[in-house]
Amino acid sequence: MKKKLVVLGLCTLMVCGCGKKIPTLENGEQAIVSFENGNLISTSELYNELKNNYGLEALISLIDKKILEEKYKDSIDSANDYADSTMKSLEEYYGDNLLSMIQYNTSYQTLDGYRGYVYLNYLQNLAIEDYAKEQITDKEIKNYYDKNTQGDVLVDHILVTSKAASDATDEEKSAAEEEAKNTINTIIAKLKESDNVKETFTELAKEYSEDTSTKEDGGSLGYINDGTLSSSYDEILKSAFQLKDGEFSTEVITTELGYHVILREASKEKASLEDVKDSIREKLADELMNSDATVTTKALQELRKSYGMEIQDSEIENQYTKSIQNALLQAQQQQTTTAN
Repeated sequence: MKKKLVVLGLCTLMVCGCGKKIPTLENGEQAIVSFENGNLISTSELYNELKNNYGLEALISLIDKKILEEKYKDSIDSANDYADSTMKSLEEYYGDNLLSMIQYNTSYQTLDGYRGYVYLNYLQNLAIEDYAKEQITDKEIKNYYDKNTQGDVLVDHILVTSKAASDATDEEKSAAEEEAKNTINTIIAKLKESDNVKETFTELAKEYSEDTSTKEDGGSLGYINDGTLSSSYDEILKSAFQLKDGEFSTEVITTELGYHVILREASKEKASLEDVKDSIREKLADELMNSDATVTTKALQELRKSYGMEIQDSEIENQYTKSIQNALLQAQQQQTTTAN
């Protein structure tokens, strides 16, 4: 059942001490600030100032916090843990300068205020991810499964890296990279001459590979597939899928780790569609979030609608509508710029 969240305008703002009489204006409205000469600042003056300058952003945060803490109540502890660990990391990095850094780079003036932003952002991301998943159709999942899903592949690799120093010139770096590629090509040539590729690959891995975690095991990465390893290995997996069992790569494979040659030892039948449906949905949702900059705005807008949010103050409601339109327009312009 959809819940209804009604956002009311600020009716009163009480500031009082024990037994303290609060000054009022002629119209009976309470004052929030008084002066010796009798001048008063009313609660409505403060409300209008906040509404015109800062109110919308704060109000949206309050709205989302109300909704998200109900929708993702089981994730509140995780959101708090994430906020705490983020603040701890920032404190370790910036030390006593953290607050000034936050004040300079963001609109937040306190550490608690910024922590609240990190906490809310964690919950908002849950909603955005769920929205993106909802946009993925069963047909898209089936198409991806048919075209891209393969069984696990057993892969060995040999890694060779550039030996250029961090302060090397561009020419020196280029020469070092060329040397690393030549080493890989030498390994490939030896594999082509071998009568027992697996045995030779194991020996070459022990001799040449700079991946200390796998070289003594013949360079074995084990059975891998999408999501098994970090994105650093995407090119290795892509190349492995193009090989047949028992084949090795005959071109240098380049990754952010360095240069590789791989051997595909064996493979398994691919999982059923039902078994991998959720993981495919997550992958396609990630691609959607990365390719469509409007998803964030649309996700949170739809979430608020689903809870029957109504902004009662017409001026703020108009500001909210325009802010959504502007956010979508900026996202679309960003996509166009990126595409060009």
